Amino acid sequence: MEKRKSIVAGFDIGGAHLKVTRAQDGRIVEAVTIATPLWLGLHTLTSAFEETAPIYAGADLNAFTMTGELADVFPSRDAGVAALLDEISARVPGENLIYAGPSGFVGVEQAARQSADVASANWHATASLVAKLADDALFVDMGSTTTDIIAIRNGAVANDGYTDAGRLLSGELVYTGFTRTFLFGVASSAPVRGRLTPLMNEYFASIADAHRILGVLDEKDDRHASADGKEKTIDGSIARLARMIGRDATELTLAEWHEIARWFSEQQLRKIHDAASLVAGSLTRDAPIVGAGTGRWQIGRLAERMERRFVDFAEIIPADDAARGEASSVAPASAVALLAGSQL
Repeated sequence: MEKRKSIVAGFDIGGAHLKVTRAQDGRIVEAVTIATPLWLGLHTLTSAFEETAPIYAGADLNAFTMTGELADVFPSRDAGVAALLDEISARVPGENLIYAGPSGFVGVEQAARQSADVASANWHATASLVAKLADDALFVDMGSTTTDIIAIRNGAVANDGYTDAGRLLSGELVYTGFTRTFLFGVASSAPVRGRLTPLMNEYFASIADAHRILGVLDEKDDRHASADGKEKTIDGSIARLARMIGRDATELTLAEWHEIARWFSEQQLRKIHDAASLVAGSLTRDAPIVGAGTGRWQIGRLAERMERRFVDFAEIIPADDAARGEASSVAPASAVALLAGSQL
């Protein structure tokens, strides 16, 4: 990719996190994620911009993508896009470009007129970068809340849907993530000592608790409060998991809680596997799964199920070694930084 801008900052404004990367001379050199619960108000994004200012300081260009317009603080997606564009203009100095899907990067004023293209287009940015780096692949990005599954064919994004609604129908968007998903969002019951027990239909625990018990959760990826607001420890997660099945933590052994946690993670994987099987369609068997996001552990398991080679997004993008892991976790922010720097 030809380099035109020496320092480009990439931003992915989500409803739960702000993700920012810094690309220098066409390589990601720094990446960061900040919790921004937009449902509490735009002040959370203002604070996140302030906190991440050292990442984008001195950038020649700032490139943005977003999904935060979906937050219920906004009356509609169009209103959400407009509010986020206003926040960008007010808070981030310099030249700002917005990713608008197939239209590429546009200025803030044009983005306001193309809100349907701008809204929730972050998946398209990352898939477009993957398409430049891999001829054929099944691209899967699992974040804290959702999973994007996109076919790449002959070096092009081969999506069926574009909007959230269309991608939910096509299986390209699965509303399950590695940390924030409620447990009753992946299963309605769980096996307990040989009996299938219906779950309490309450937000007593999240999938982060299951992954913490299994020992596969990086704590820096779980940036929001636990369901009960208490400690993020294995004991704390077991106590929350116990409430889901109407029990106390002391009623089962650690091994039994481990198996119940494994059940929930497995149920989540099955949902992703079902969708991935549909989206993969006619992809050849040698097309790998390229995985990004904080849920790459789960995507690796998906690749095993589908008998496809797993390639971490971090392995194929230009990035400093110290930044690769986080750059993959914040893949859309990395993508817009790299794409904007090479296309302008």
